[in-house]
Amino acid sequence: MAESETLIPLHEALRRNARNHPERDAYIWYGQHISWRQMDEASDAVAARLQALGVKKGEPVALFMNNCPQYIVAHYAVQKIGAIVCPCGPLNKEHELEYQLNDLQARVIIAADVLLPVVDKVRSTTALQHVLAVRYADWLPAQPTLQLPAELLAPVQPLPQGVESVWDIMHSGARPEPVAVSMDDVALMTYTSGTTGLPKGAMLSFGAAAHKTAGASAATGVNDQDMLLAVAPLYHIAGMSMGVNMPVHSGATCVLLHRFDPLAVAQALERYRVSWWYSIAPMNVALMQVPGVEKMDFSALRRNTVTSFGITYTEDLAQKWRRFAPNAISSEAAYGLSETHTMDTFMPGDAIRWGTHGKPAPGNEIRVIDPETGAPLAPNEVGEIIIRGPGNFKGYWNKPEATAKTLKNGWVHTGDMGKFDEDGYL
Repeated sequence: MAESETLIPLHEALRRNARNHPERDAYIWYGQHISWRQMDEASDAVAARLQALGVKKGEPVALFMNNCPQYIVAHYAVQKIGAIVCPCGPLNKEHELEYQLNDLQARVIIAADVLLPVVDKVRSTTALQHVLAVRYADWLPAQPTLQLPAELLAPVQPLPQGVESVWDIMHSGARPEPVAVSMDDVALMTYTSGTTGLPKGAMLSFGAAAHKTAGASAATGVNDQDMLLAVAPLYHIAGMSMGVNMPVHSGATCVLLHRFDPLAVAQALERYRVSWWYSIAPMNVALMQVPGVEKMDFSALRRNTVTSFGITYTEDLAQKWRRFAPNAISSEAAYGLSETHTMDTFMPGDAIRWGTHGKPAPGNEIRVIDPETGAPLAPNEVGEIIIRGPGNFKGYWNKPEATAKTLKNGWVHTGDMGKFDEDGYL
């Protein structure tokens, strides 16, 4: 479990880690060891700069980049001043970014330098006033220990005029003015297409993130002695939960990769004795096909939660993977959605039931109802899944009608069809 049983906003957990273990590794980025003190000071400096740019509590700030330690710095910088983290998918095309920025009326964006051409195209048609840029290579070590993606080897280009360097800001030593936040304040806005129509910003609170992260950490036994591996996209709610939130909540060190590369993952599992990894099922398949992988040592891996996406993570696949990771309990990770801060179920490691998503997470109520009448259904009867719990969103940003359709009497109506078996597995 985490050091403190009392839930606090995750940016306060970051500060706690920096106080208690300042020089302990927080993240490892291709061999660069980054301490909790560095993460805390860097996010303080970026937070102070955002305040200097006039960012107020409750104001949306857009993040537009792929995985890198600066993403995590930016995330907590925004939350330290009570502003709202608004991730924009780095694959977004110009019209998608324009729609999201206009929906948010965002004045500030923190973007990767390689994505600045997309930002540039929408500056004149949005409310953007300030662009802060991240260079992925800035925090790389002189001698990387893992295979680098080709895009991180590209020569660094000077930033255009009128664009501020996040790297320079991070090293300013500035501290933000304190901002009081409550667990019920909006901390995150994650965009989801939901069941229909244009993407909608699901408003999630500081408390939703803290509760769901604590629940998922407890369910899989994550503690500060673990070595985590984060490969899934941090801008997505699942990758964020595992790569941004869980290391900070638990105090565990996390190996962070820019994107999935089978060889780099294999090298990370072996070199850093990774004990806990959240993967997507095709990643496991690709890993087993790396030349020479059978000679590599993944024995430290004790838990591998897997999302079936593209292919189903079956018992047969898990048995094949066990030949490479003999000590790992691997199973379907969880059922969840953006509107509930995901991780709504968990799979008991000692009672895996294949073909299910596990049991409701602690503190989470899940029902299966008749979509026509709303009546609860018996086990093995298929109906709509509805959820009530501490992770539930506060509504869609500026979309009251859509909110009313999804959030009814404290229950999120997912639109997903499912059933419980007789033992309570979804």
